[in-house]
Amino acid sequence: MNHAVHNKIVSFIWSIADDCLRDIYVRGKYRDVILPMVVLRRLDSLLEPSKEAVLREVDFQKNQMGMVELDGRGLEDAAGFVFYNTSKWTLKKLFAVAGNNQQVLKANVEEYLSGFSANVKEIIEKFNLKAQIRHMAAKDVLLDVLEKFTSPYLNLTPQEKVDPDGNPMPPLSNLGMGYVFEELIRKFNEENNEEAGEHFTPREVIELMTRLVFEPVKDRMPPVITIYDPACGSGGMLTESQAFIQRETGRQADDGYIYLYGKEINDETYEPMPSANQT
Repeated sequence: MNHAVHNKIVSFIWSIADDCLRDIYVRGKYRDVILPMVVLRRLDSLLEPSKEAVLREVDFQKNQMGMVELDGRGLEDAAGFVFYNTSKWTLKKLFAVAGNNQQVLKANVEEYLSGFSANVKEIIEKFNLKAQIRHMAAKDVLLDVLEKFTSPYLNLTPQEKVDPDGNPMPPLSNLGMGYVFEELIRKFNEENNEEAGEHFTPREVIELMTRLVFEPVKDRMPPVITIYDPACGSGGMLTESQAFIQRETGRQADDGYIYLYGKEINDETYEPMPSANQT
């Protein structure tokens, strides 16, 4: 795991708060914008490559099949994940076509948020993101925040990219995304003199726990595996377990199924796990 890369991402995201939210929010409220926007940008970046395929599936279901209610399974297949967005928007497109009218931008962003599948809408609701969107639009900073989160210098995708200066930006795995998210929470908690470690499990500990659980049985894994974490936080133990099984056993997507289930009481650490589909 490349801690330097993760720390660079955290520093970039951390700077967004001071650049865009100063005098709009008190410092203790920065997290109300930054944390949900990090999750949103991660999901958005994962769905960008399949956007056209999802829109074709929407058109097929509505106009060719005459379906009044869309079939989520077909949309999941088109998206490649257990979540999707049926609007025409991505965050990059929202920024690219935005003018100076913050209310038009707000309406477009709300249309985009409404296009998500129900499991993502639940996260948006728990983060109270729509209220933050309205507040940022009213204070004329929504466009600035979008610009920062769609910066070509920020890579929240699982693919390697190159920034405008030609420098490589390493991919961000699901485990890495959990590290970035939890590190942001830790920093916000320290800023607010709150307990930083009550839900935070260091990545190295997660990796060790995964090996202790699965190393003894890796040669006799059943074709169907169910993994449950009753206090999952941002899902690090689940995603690392899945990655270990795939890496150590050579299991491919058609060799069986890995079902990931997690439960978390803290809304702030609740985020969807892109790998929590059948693999």
